[in-house]
Amino acid sequence: MQDYGFERIGKRLIAEHLVGGNFGNISVRENDAGFFIKKTGAYLDDPGDPVFVPFDGPVPKDASSEYRVHLAVYQKTRFRAIVHAHPPYAIAASLVTDEIIPLDSEGVMFCPVIPVTSGAPGTPGLADAVSKVLLHHKLVIARSHGTFAAGATLDEAFQLTSLAEHACKIIAFRKMFL
Repeated sequence: MQDYGFERIGKRLIAEHLVGGNFGNISVRENDAGFFIKKTGAYLDDPGDPVFVPFDGPVPKDASSEYRVHLAVYQKTRFRAIVHAHPPYAIAASLVTDEIIPLDSEGVMFCPVIPVTSGAPGTPGLADAVSKVLLHHKLVIARSHGTFAAGATLDEAFQLTSLAEHACKIIAFRKMFL
């Protein structure tokens, strides 16, 4: 199987404290047939072989619990990769606002608005909410749950994930100096 960079991106997510334990997941679209996603319960820095989820057909039982979100995004958009992480500052910010307006230069430049949406983890409702936002954005925060970033590559999705956490840290740090 082709190396899509799951382990490399997983290690980056852990190194930047964007996930804890075996939480979060990543996926890569495979043509128009479906996508590869991390197995449920697998650690991001040692993911083993990802699971293939077809666009049409049964979902393997060992696919990540968030496969519904990934499936909905791939079916509605042309994104090729998705990173779902649990960055603590971004999650905290999602508890008090419906959108994040970055103050840092990179945030303003690359993602001037980060929408916040709702839905219970692993549900069709979350899949619908996230995929609707990702029709017009590359990044969304699911309230109290975490970020979903989509891009042409896993690297792009990772960078957006990192950007969201950095932007939320800057907002929090700024409040300390007011």
